[in-house]
Amino acid sequence: MSIEVPMAVPDGLRSLIKAVSVLRADDPATGERQPLVHVPDADTSLVFRTTAAGQSDLLVIGPRTRASYHVGKDIPLCLRLRVLPGAARPLLGVPVSELTDRVVRLEELWGSSYDRLKAMLRQAGGDDGLILGHLEAALSARSSSDGARGELVQAAVQALGGRTGKRRKPLPAIARHLAVSERHLRTVFAEAVGLPPKRFERIERVREILTLARVGGPRWADLAVAAGYYDQSHMTAEFRTLMGVTPGAFFEGRLPAPQPC
Repeated sequence: MSIEVPMAVPDGLRSLIKAVSVLRADDPATGERQPLVHVPDADTSLVFRTTAAGQSDLLVIGPRTRASYHVGKDIPLCLRLRVLPGAARPLLGVPVSELTDRVVRLEELWGSSYDRLKAMLRQAGGDDGLILGHLEAALSARSSSDGARGELVQAAVQALGGRTGKRRKPLPAIARHLAVSERHLRTVFAEAVGLPPKRFERIERVREILTLARVGGPRWADLAVAAGYYDQSHMTAEFRTLMGVTPGAFFEGRLPAPQPC
């Protein structure tokens, strides 16, 4: 499986990017190439990658509603920037709902304005610090505030997101707290995040199980309650739907056959 190494978010990107990391597909201890497991993910990300052949590209990865399993690849550098909820639409120029379960090259969204950044990234070689600096300059230049709309989305994401050991508020209660109609909140959320609130919650719960099981071990009944499921059977059914296998099979390494990317 891929290993994600966090990096500091540059000051100039803190209003746009919530996390930066370098992803590595190979096991650093053995050098063995591992299968790539892409788990469900409600975030929209920018991913800069280079290949062993020296090619590079900058991709927009939309929200992923189900896990996928792929054959490991030789990727010397893969730099991921997770976009803050509410910041993706003004940054990319399209509703995030158009990017769900899709991978798009950034130049398809930016057009000719991408050319200068593309040239600078090519000259940076494999220097992840220099690459991040070029991305900071380009993204900062395109940033624009979504004002109250962006604040609304971020507040809703925080209310709906993972809260171990606590019951999440139902959407009508969140809408009342934010002083908007439930219908308006659903519409704004889907355009900005790329997912309906209910599907966002499902992804967050499964990701919470993935985190909790790695930290505390597979005490499934306890983990189900902690992540906000009704019971263990509810957790198992939802996990299988999104991950393609049961929690037990996943953590024992019995994964679906990997497919080419």
